[in-house]
Amino acid sequence: MPKNPHPLTPGPAPTAPPLLDEIDRSLVVALVADGRISNAALAREVGIAESTCVGRVRALRERGVITGVHAALDPTKMGRPLQAVIAIGLSGHDRAQVEAFGDEMAALPGVLSAFNISGADDFLVHVSAESPDQLRDFVLDNVSSRPGVSHVQTSLIFRAHTGRQSL
Repeated sequence: MPKNPHPLTPGPAPTAPPLLDEIDRSLVVALVADGRISNAALAREVGIAESTCVGRVRALRERGVITGVHAALDPTKMGRPLQAVIAIGLSGHDRAQVEAFGDEMAALPGVLSAFNISGADDFLVHVSAESPDQLRDFVLDNVSSRPGVSHVQTSLIFRAHTGRQSL
């Protein structure tokens, strides 16, 4: 193969495209506000064609930006008016044990979220309960009596301020 008589000179290094452009951001904001919005209404709100909207939302799903559409429940209206955050310290930090602990906590009834965190505590577990007695029993039966747990501190949530969950 002959050499190219006009070789290309090196240019600037390629840059990664932004994760989300303005249309993607507008789609995400609208979907966070109403995950059940129809494609037609979403396209109108964002100002794009319906076919473009379908493709953009599909691409956001395929890229992992949109991971699902979920129903947001009010624990109080579900008969669980008491919420708390439980700070948990573990005595060991073996990767498999830490991951198993998080998975087991997240699978327990009443657990809304379980976070493996840095700092003095290893986990924060957000729970809801029907009563103070049920919360106490949850902590005693499922957290403080568990092997490997060295510290437990339960803090009641008086009021939650929910974020918009979009960029």
